[in-house]
Amino acid sequence: MPPDSPFSPPPPHPARTALTTLAALARSPRHVIALACAAVGALLALYPPAALPQEAARPVGLAVGAIGLWVTAAIPEYLTALLFFLLAVLLRAAPAATVFSGFHSATFWLVFGGMCMGAAMQHTGLGARIARGLLARTGTGYTSLVCGLVAVGVLLSFVMPSSMGRIALLIPLAVSLAGAAGHGPGSAQRTGIVLAALFGALQPAFAILPANVPNMILAGSAESLFGHTLTYGRYLLLHFPVLGLLKAVVIAVLVLRWYPARTAGQTDRLAEGMVPADRTTDADHAATAGSPTTPASPAELRLMVVLAVSVGLWATDALHHVSPAWVSLGAAVLCLWPPLGLTGKQAISRDMSLAPLLFVAGIMGLGAMVATSGAGNLLVRALLDGLPLVPGESVRNFAVLTVYAMVTGLLTTLPGIPAVLTPLATDLAAASGFSLETVLMTQIVAVSSMFLPYQSPPLVVAMQLGSISSGHMTRTCLLLAAINIVVLLPLDYLWWRWLGMF
Repeated sequence: MPPDSPFSPPPPHPARTALTTLAALARSPRHVIALACAAVGALLALYPPAALPQEAARPVGLAVGAIGLWVTAAIPEYLTALLFFLLAVLLRAAPAATVFSGFHSATFWLVFGGMCMGAAMQHTGLGARIARGLLARTGTGYTSLVCGLVAVGVLLSFVMPSSMGRIALLIPLAVSLAGAAGHGPGSAQRTGIVLAALFGALQPAFAILPANVPNMILAGSAESLFGHTLTYGRYLLLHFPVLGLLKAVVIAVLVLRWYPARTAGQTDRLAEGMVPADRTTDADHAATAGSPTTPASPAELRLMVVLAVSVGLWATDALHHVSPAWVSLGAAVLCLWPPLGLTGKQAISRDMSLAPLLFVAGIMGLGAMVATSGAGNLLVRALLDGLPLVPGESVRNFAVLTVYAMVTGLLTTLPGIPAVLTPLATDLAAASGFSLETVLMTQIVAVSSMFLPYQSPPLVVAMQLGSISSGHMTRTCLLLAAINIVVLLPLDYLWWRWLGMF
């Protein structure tokens, strides 16, 4: 029927169309949460409360909306990043150089390097060789793989100071191990293996002084502001028994509980629904091909050299001061260099996706926008006046300072905790009656309790390298944070009291 026919139905009313669209979007709880976050963000940006400065309103509104979309995964993460870029520039929430700063951040290039090394391990078959060699010694048991990867992550934290370096090394290996053990992409077991490698390499490392960026920010700030030097042994004694060793056990138990071993006849369930159990990728076929007893090919030997040099440079960054990101970028150049034959001719155009890079750039740009707007610092200092600190009440003060630092981490990300709170340490010590050291150390208790992936750049990197959905990552973060608050924090308080910290 022609569009101008008198018998044509009238066009739908715009309001009805909008309501229909919203109803279609709100088809699940996570979509409802995403819409609510977007609505709150829009209200904050357009109609900010009197307590929120005008220059911080749009950055805060954009942050609320973007984080809501990323956490709920209502739309693909890379699409949220593109929306953030577009709205931030159109609304002039920050200068373009700040909005797009993620593209020249070290994290962006570390992800790129990790992707290239992962592609090289798949192309040459080295990942499959290493995985099958480890499986030949440990067996293919799911429990042994989970516990072994957690233990390897903790041990690497003592010799490799960069959490990004540990993740770039372990995540591709964990993916190869999962494939070699027969756990298909998207299965609960593959997800559990990758999460074990990730959290084993990241969270217990907060109890080891040089093993994470927030630790080093705290150490540098404490020495420059107060002349207080954090020593390796004292720091390890305070934190490692509970937040290191016991946390590693908690991670392994949690992964095995929420991502259990597959029973006989059970099929894999993907986040998107049920799929055939034999659905695999090229990486999985590579991981299950060949034998660790056959001689290594020339390409594998060349890749071994590249990886060995990279690991050596990552482990010694305190000596040469070259960022792990630039080491990773150098390794990427070698992996993509055609004469070396470490990747295929179409590695960039076909084997690697831009989605992880866009996501990482979006996260980094969001953090830079919030930091330059000063919104996080304003909120943290506003909360300071209302802290219920009472000298002599050690349990109460320990809980208040820890929660205060956790809230700061939600507003400024984990590296922001020591950056924002360390200058306030003397005020907090006077209000609580604690020593300066005790106040400083409560920051580490909070840093080890990340609630959402966006708080920690290494989590964002691992989520993309390991193809872990934001839903799985968020759930694991929240569960670990809950256990940390309910179980580990009371134990940490008792441990500190026994050491005479209160």
